[in-house]
Amino acid sequence: MAYILVYMPRHIVLWHVLAMEATMSRQQRAEIDAMVRRPQSESPRSVEELRAGFRAMMGEMIVPAGIRTRTATLGDRPAMLVEPAGTPKAGTILYFHGGSYVVGSPETAMSLTGNLVTRTGFRAFSLDYRLAPEHPFPAAIEDGLSAYRALLDSGEDPSATVFAGDSAGGGLTVTTCLAARDAGLPMPAAIVAFSPGLDGTRTGESIDTKASIDPFFTREGLEHTGAMYRAGQDPHQPMLSPATLADLTGFPPMLLQAGTNEMLLDDSTRMATRARDAGVDVILDITADVPHVFQAFTGVLDEADEALDRAALFLSQHIRTRDTARTSAG
Repeated sequence: MAYILVYMPRHIVLWHVLAMEATMSRQQRAEIDAMVRRPQSESPRSVEELRAGFRAMMGEMIVPAGIRTRTATLGDRPAMLVEPAGTPKAGTILYFHGGSYVVGSPETAMSLTGNLVTRTGFRAFSLDYRLAPEHPFPAAIEDGLSAYRALLDSGEDPSATVFAGDSAGGGLTVTTCLAARDAGLPMPAAIVAFSPGLDGTRTGESIDTKASIDPFFTREGLEHTGAMYRAGQDPHQPMLSPATLADLTGFPPMLLQAGTNEMLLDDSTRMATRARDAGVDVILDITADVPHVFQAFTGVLDEADEALDRAALFLSQHIRTRDTARTSAG
């Protein structure tokens, strides 16, 4: 068998590699969009239908190998403890699952929680907070605060504890932090929010400008689940619309990740501006042509794995245990 060796300038080889990667990435994004873009029901679905549909969709996501799980309790709520198969590093992630405050559980977020655990080596507690409409606002925030308080009371170092979450859970990373600050508790070391929901008023421009390309949401659907969560409460308050109304003074560093194909994009962009204006370290990480919580498509979408790598690096950079603090001081 004969081989022909062709010498090409390095920049041409690199260009070909990048072009092939870009073509593959575009194909992956198109396939993801087609997979999740389902016909919209003409009438609002029941809570039971919403929960069953969400479980089925998230059950298709890839959960990484190399983790072990067991049930736990934080405060008075169940939680899932997710640990790496080996010895965990010093550090704890308090994770809040997504689902519009109406659907979801620690199990439905396992692809995200598990990937943060395997990428960082930290353990994570994924909180099973109460859901609307049975338990509307502010039940989820109360559960988040109770869980964080329970971690601190058990001896967890706040400088080695971080908050992470997706969608509604991304919103909870912020509102739980607000509640903790108002309660006089120390701040966690960092916040990572994947496509967070941070504006109950739905006044971001992306609600309209991205409506035709968002494969998941419609304004009507957002209002349907939002009304269940608010239960008649005015959304014009910091705990329901922190992206436009919250005082973020004293907040820990934040990483906000979102995609350009989602109606909630401006929840992240406006939160980043608000954090910057409050003197908070913030990274706004926007990925083009990907949908809401695209990070869940790890193993299928290259951008999902890359975003999770960046999130894991951010968390690892901000975890500061007592041992590392002593080493740095010495």
